[in-house]
Parts: sequence; structure tokens; C-alpha cells
Amino acid sequence: MTDHPNQFPKLHNAAWPGVVGKGDDDANPVIELDEMLDLTAAAQVDGRKFDGVDIFLYDPHISIDSTDEQLEDVARRVKERGLVIGSVVAPVWEPTGGGPAGGTKDDIEAFLTQVRKGCSVAKRLTEIGIRPYGVVRLDSAMPVADWIKDPHANQSRIADTFKAAADIAEEYDQRLAAEGEICWGGMHSWRKMADLLERVGHPERFGFQADMAHTLLYLLGYNAPEDAILPQDFDWNDKDRLDHAFRELTHILRPWTIDFHVAQNDASVHGTGSHDKTGRHCLPDDPNGKLDIAHDAGYWLRDEHGDVLTTCRHICWDGCMFPNDVMHSADTWNHILAAMLSVQDAHGWNE
Repeated sequence: MTDHPNQFPKLHNAAWPGVVGKGDDDANPVIELDEMLDLTAAAQVDGRKFDGVDIFLYDPHISIDSTDEQLEDVARRVKERGLVIGSVVAPVWEPTGGGPAGGTKDDIEAFLTQVRKGCSVAKRLTEIGIRPYGVVRLDSAMPVADWIKDPHANQSRIADTFKAAADIAEEYDQRLAAEGEICWGGMHSWRKMADLLERVGHPERFGFQADMAHTLLYLLGYNAPEDAILPQDFDWNDKDRLDHAFRELTHILRPWTIDFHVAQNDASVHGTGSHDKTGRHCLPDDPNGKLDIAHDAGYWLRDEHGDVLTTCRHICWDGCMFPNDVMHSADTWNHILAAMLSVQDAHGWNE
């Protein structure tokens, strides 16, 4: 009898921590895709390994304008390491070719162009045989400071843009997931995120991506104090109140959740570039981490009755902004894999 009897949800690592926040100083250059794949493939705990990777469709990893030949090469490199690809991130932000979903006509056109390209790449990776499941991830790409200038009009424009994105996803037989990250306008609180999802109203094509590091901050109302469930000076030793807060949050957003990121957070915020005041990802065993990872993941991965949900075929570790010396350590990925296994053990299933 294995200590890890479940095979689902499959366990993925994210490749984008090799790109996000990298290249700004000599100590932390971009970590190439092949090295991220090698680090992922080398991790092992109790004979178990990562099943796959989630990827960022952005140079220098994988261009969103990749040719079929280039995508086939990516598929070969992933497969050679015993991995598959799951969810893909479309670069919908202005500096990466997109634009705010609540912006001008040109902004919205650029946003939707990136969504279309992302869906096309995702579909092609499935056809090649390297991507058995997963979503195309996006967000509003609109800073909160811009959104609050005209909340009603901006929320309406974002919803209309997301509806158009859902129509594009249907063309390519893909599903889109909006990540609940507090730095993006219209999505910067749980109530506003739920409002957008309801306005779009296409759960078969457009859902929510819950990242444990980001959704923790939904509870505290960063960037939206009016929607706080807990005070920002909350006593983290009050586990009963924290459990109640998670139940309130997930009761609203869990029905929309189609993609899930395992993460740790110390309840502080961190910003880099356009990602202002967003969740600070910590290592799973960080002593300042406020999440009981395996326990708290259950609020997202089980229903109101405590039954395991099979909506998310895979789960992904998301940890950005770690220094390169941390990311180059094999122990880092073994500890992360162990955290992922603890979630699968607690809330997984077999088929």
C-alpha cells in the first residue's frame, strides 16, 4: 500500500517562475524553459514525481506566435522528460502585446487578439498529444487605479470583453479561467470577481482560477476594504474564524473554479512592475506562511458536503519571485512536490 494512493488531480509545476520577475539584475537572470523542465522532472518524493507543467506563452519560453514546428519541438522537449502540459497563460497585458479588458477599443482588440492566439496554441498542443487537460488563463489586465476611476463603466466593459473572449474560446473548444489576483481591476475582490463571472454567464467556457496565495488576500480586503471578510490585523491563531472566512469565500467562488494553484502566502503583499499589491508567494514550509496548505486546499477541492470534486483534473504549484539560488536548489522542488502530494492525498481520487 503506497503512502500516496491517489492519482488525481495530476500534479504540475509552473514554468513561468523562470520568467516572471527575472532579468532585472545579474543575480537573477531568466531561467530557460529547458532548465525549468529539468528542475521539475528531477523532483521526487516517495517515488512520486510531477506529472506535468503549466506554461507561459511568452518569450523566451514559448512564443504565443509559435509555428507548428516550434510547438512540436516544445512538445518533444516536455515529453522527453516524462511530463505533459496543462494550463497555458495568455499574455494579455499591455507590455506583452495585449491591453486592458476595460480600456479603449484598441486595448480590447489587443486583449482579444492575445486570447485568440492563446486558444489557438492551446488547441494545437492538445492536437499534438502533449496537453490532455487544462485551461487558458487570463485576467483583466487593468490596474486597480484605472478601474476605480469609473467602476461601473469599467466593470461593464470588462464583462463584455470577457464575454467576447468566451466566444473565442468556444471556437477553439477551450475554457478560460480568470485568476483572482488583487492587482487587477474588477477582479481585485471576491465580490467583484463573482460579479464579473455572473455577468459573463458562460460557465462552460469561462470560469475562475483560484490561487491560494492570492485568494488569501481576498479575505483581508487589500485593494477593496469594503469587501474584507477579516480585519487586516487578524489574529492568525484564530483558526475557527479563519475556517469560517474560507467557507464564506469559497461558497461563492468554488462553483466557478475550474483551475487551482497550490501556494503559500505570509498575508503580505508584493508588487513588481504592473503587478502592484499582489500576493506574495512563499515556499511551502515558510515559517511565516499563514496557510495550512493541505487543509485549506480542501475548501476549494471539496463541495459543501465535504465530497471530493473532480472538476480540476490537475493542480499546479505557483511560486514566483523566488531568487534564482532558491530555484536552482533540488530541495526547493522536493519540498514543493511534497506539499502538492499532501493536497492530492487529502483531496484526490482514482479512476
